[in-house]
Amino acid sequence: MSDNTSSSQTSPQIRILVAGGTFDKQYDEIKQKLVFKHSNVPNMLEIARSTLAIEVEELFLIDSLDITNKQRQEIVQRCVDAPEDYVVITHGTDTMVQTGLAIIEHVNNKVVVLTGAMVPYSVSASDGFFNLGAALAFVQTLDPGVYIAMNGKVFPANAVKKNLTLGIFEPTPTFAP
Repeated sequence: MSDNTSSSQTSPQIRILVAGGTFDKQYDEIKQKLVFKHSNVPNMLEIARSTLAIEVEELFLIDSLDITNKQRQEIVQRCVDAPEDYVVITHGTDTMVQTGLAIIEHVNNKVVVLTGAMVPYSVSASDGFFNLGAALAFVQTLDPGVYIAMNGKVFPANAVKKNLTLGIFEPTPTFAP
């Protein structure tokens, strides 16, 4: 699905791979729990009035704790096969680092930025909209590599961890920004 192809020719082509996570969960009033119905990404890009040249590809909608090795390898392969040099992946935060590490092993000469949300986009006060915007900005400005962008910060995927107590991502002790 092409979202916006009217961008200037100097703007890079960006592929967004949708892999679910809290980012795309929505509240089901009947089941009274968060479920996956559809990706929020196309709507978010429309609301943001994005003028970037973006191709959105929905791989699956799944909680990252439920991602199988086969699905993680599918994400890696889609990064390898993507014709674009700039890839953003919406992903659940619980296993985002593991997916980033898998991508590092196989993807060279591209900028790959994983992002997600602690609160679903469909819920008030979500961080998803901000994180997607930041990831789209970072993917255009970073050197080739694999990164995680959360809460306005970006980290190399091999030098970051999720702080479960604070609900944020932070550098590992071996990395100092």
